Amino acid sequence: MIDEIRSRRSIRKFNGEAVEDEKLVQLIEAASLAPSGSNTQPWQFIIVKSQETKAEIAKVNHQQMWMKDAFAHIVCISDIRCRIKDEIEISVDENSDLFELKQVIRDTSIAISYLLLEAENMGLSTCWTAWFDQQDIRPILNIPEDKFVVGVVALGYSDTVRKPSPRKAVKDILRYEKW
Repeated sequence: MIDEIRSRRSIRKFNGEAVEDEKLVQLIEAASLAPSGSNTQPWQFIIVKSQETKAEIAKVNHQQMWMKDAFAHIVCISDIRCRIKDEIEISVDENSDLFELKQVIRDTSIAISYLLLEAENMGLSTCWTAWFDQQDIRPILNIPEDKFVVGVVALGYSDTVRKPSPRKAVKDILRYEKW
């Protein structure tokens, strides 16, 4: 697995080749195997192939129009209802201070990481984006206000040379026992 971790890159140029539905389902299966607090599994995923919808997502994602060239977008959503079961009205966004929202975002982020690594393992390329506001992205996909869009993964086959990104040395980020 370390080879896939080392070779994974955020790709923003795709060649337009179709990704088989079986591979898309396998990516979601990989994500579904991620750990989550109390096994709540707060994630939901929407696969978007529509050119029109991808363009709308790219537009609200800080005008990153390169995204529309990806074969698909996988919209990754956290559902706070796995932690707050009361039938109360909940609306979450970037300014929410609910601790449970932080928990489900962390768990969904782990699932997205699994998805990214499985894509790399399958020879697919991805770029995780999240430069949007909930109020802008949710209406595009009819996502309820008690759900939080953690990220959009642009997915396809790369049309670019994958160069290594500089990384901090392990010795510069590792501590033992205390700070």
